[in-house]
Amino acid sequence: MLIKRPDDIPSSEITPEALYRSRRRFLKQAAFAGLAAASSLALGRGQQVQYQRGKPGPYDTSEDLTDYDSITSYNNFYEFGTAKDDPERTAGSLKTAPWSVRIEGEIANGGTYGLEDLLKGQTLEDRIYRLRCVEGWSMVIPWRGFSMAKLLKRFDPNSRAKYVEFVTLHDPDQMPGQRRSVLSWPYREGLRMDEAMHPLAIFAVGLYGKGLPNQNGAPLRVVIPWKYGFKSAKSIVAIRFLERQPITAWQKAAPDEYGFYSNVNPDVDHPRWSQKTERRIGEFFKRKTLMFNGYADQVAQLYSGMDLRKQF
Repeated sequence: MLIKRPDDIPSSEITPEALYRSRRRFLKQAAFAGLAAASSLALGRGQQVQYQRGKPGPYDTSEDLTDYDSITSYNNFYEFGTAKDDPERTAGSLKTAPWSVRIEGEIANGGTYGLEDLLKGQTLEDRIYRLRCVEGWSMVIPWRGFSMAKLLKRFDPNSRAKYVEFVTLHDPDQMPGQRRSVLSWPYREGLRMDEAMHPLAIFAVGLYGKGLPNQNGAPLRVVIPWKYGFKSAKSIVAIRFLERQPITAWQKAAPDEYGFYSNVNPDVDHPRWSQKTERRIGEFFKRKTLMFNGYADQVAQLYSGMDLRKQF
């Protein structure tokens, strides 16, 4: 019999901590108070998180929402640590007000804008999107945000603006994970301009009808639902319009594993694990991964003529 040592087990095969905790919580409560009490505790460590779904938008998924507790306690945000529960424990040190964002590059209206200025004239919407992470886990999150295209157009990009880059805050005093050279800080991500202008792309400022928690990227983050989660930069302090494709944080760290596009694609495996299946947080069994995370009808045309195995 082959026994795998811990170092042999890819992260995609490890039961997510949030799922483990929720199962333990469920079994313990069911033994003493029955199924109703256990279900109640699934939301936010025993507190009820009320959320009323509105009229579905054109891109909303009808799938069951991931509970608030899991969304806010199981995170990839290396600025606050590499363990999934590190951000929830350490992100309280981040001061999100006042907050400003530098707008730079191939534009007419550059400058430094306060978050309040960026939000002026924006229509906040609730968008229920899937989130698929490269490690093989997924969630369904009710984001609160606004159109990326509408904000970017405000700065009047010129014809040389082919890409847009997002830069995360670099402040080791507030972000203790940056004291380690896990990645090249500050964290950088980017999109092709037509991707950024797609109606699915949003800037998020909240979730579950509440403000955005620090560990989820407060006060301003990107949400690109057809790409792996690390493409959605958090705690943004700079937006740059560029003529040439930027080098992103994970591209720089491991170019053979993380490409610029990083579209969710079950046919392109990570070098260390398959991407054909995923485990939805809160569920025990795996499900098939959908091309473009289920948004193929909306975004496939962006990549017409491209070899998505090579341009991954």
